[in-house]
Amino acid sequence: MLTLTTAAAEQILRAAEAQDDQATLRVAAKIDEDGGLSYGMGFDEEREHDTVIESGGVTILISQRSHALLEDTILDFVELHPGEYQFIFLNPHEQEICAGAREAGACANCGSKEQCG
Repeated sequence: MLTLTTAAAEQILRAAEAQDDQATLRVAAKIDEDGGLSYGMGFDEEREHDTVIESGGVTILISQRSHALLEDTILDFVELHPGEYQFIFLNPHEQEICAGAREAGACANCGSKEQCG
C-alpha cells in the first residue's frame, strides 16, 4: 500500500500543525481521460469503506476507487529546483496503467496513440 518517506511525513505533520488539524490525510488517484494518472491529497475525515493506514505518524485515508491505483506507491517531498519543494508520487505501476491506456487508444504520458510507439 501507499507509504510516506520521512520528508513527506514531516511536511504533512507540519502542515497539519499549522492548520490546527489532525494529521489525517486523504490520498486519491484516478485515471484521466487521456489515460494519465492524477493524484490528489488533502486533510479529511474518515468515510465509510475507506482504507486507513499509518505511515510516518500520519493517518492516511484511501477510498476503494483509489486503492488499486496507489498500490506500492511512495509519497515523497523533494527539492525539484533550488528552493522549490514539492510532493511527488513514485508509482511503480504507471507503466502498466499506460499500457492499459494504449490498448484503449491513448498513452498516459502523451495522450496520443501515434507517439507512444
